[in-house]
Amino acid sequence: MNPFRLLILLSCLLAACAQQSTELSPPVLNVASGTVVRLPNFPSIHISPRTVDIWLPDSYDSEIPCNVLYMHDGQMLYDSTTTWNKQEWGIDEVLGELIANKKIPPCIVVGVWNGDESRHSDYFPEKPFRSLPEAYRDSLLKAKRYGGEALFSTDVQSDAYLKFLVEELKPHIDKTYSTKTEPAHTYVAGSSMGGLISMYALCEYPEVFGGAACLSTHWLGAFDTTTNVIPQSFMTYLDQHLPQPATHKLYFDFGTETLDKYYEPFQQQADSIMRAKGYSAVLWKTVKFVGHDHSERSWQKRLDVPLTFLMGE
Repeated sequence: MNPFRLLILLSCLLAACAQQSTELSPPVLNVASGTVVRLPNFPSIHISPRTVDIWLPDSYDSEIPCNVLYMHDGQMLYDSTTTWNKQEWGIDEVLGELIANKKIPPCIVVGVWNGDESRHSDYFPEKPFRSLPEAYRDSLLKAKRYGGEALFSTDVQSDAYLKFLVEELKPHIDKTYSTKTEPAHTYVAGSSMGGLISMYALCEYPEVFGGAACLSTHWLGAFDTTTNVIPQSFMTYLDQHLPQPATHKLYFDFGTETLDKYYEPFQQQADSIMRAKGYSAVLWKTVKFVGHDHSERSWQKRLDVPLTFLMGE
């Protein structure tokens, strides 16, 4: 099959993996450990309302502050019986085991549902997007996925999405739950486009987030490997906006199958920037997972690696 056509087909899978529609009455989640508190349609002046699922570990004590992990694509985190592809991150299983075995301290997870059709507009880092030539930006905004679905439902609005996280959601979480509010105990994580927005969140708000886990980071930004100038815009942004390595942690990874097989050359460029900026192995980690593909099943298999890296003693 033509590589570009394969990319388009994979883009449909990528979109579907993360874009389970928000239902009016979402099903109750079944979790292996901890408790999930749902905030349906959390309001915002910056973006459309979002459902937020908050996972509290079994060891949660309202008198003892916890780390907080903000995760994108929240509808895919906990319960495979509620997802379109019957896959999940298994964050409750993985975190529950790590906490029980004292590999990391207790942690609250704030799972923010994506905006469905606005996902690409929400997660595409805005400053790199604005740095692209105007004609190229316009062509991206008109791009279609295989089957005719628009890649972007609106103009890129990731700066507004991050304002929602930082100015509206985080204050509510810190007010409602017993949290450690400092950057050293506040993390952000996601996969694919969620990996991009996690990197962007750390760079835009280094005073809020102390660490980011970027799994299967979609450095392509779109699905063109021939004339794509998007990855260079990400590299330039990363080079100019990386926070101080002494106070921040960054984790990247990628697999070798399906969409992930295109990421390694771009990840190597990002790694060169990390080294040049003084990030050591203590504060930065990139891992290649041979045989892993672009799916929740693969991310679940290796989720303990970034969580231990970010939060382990």
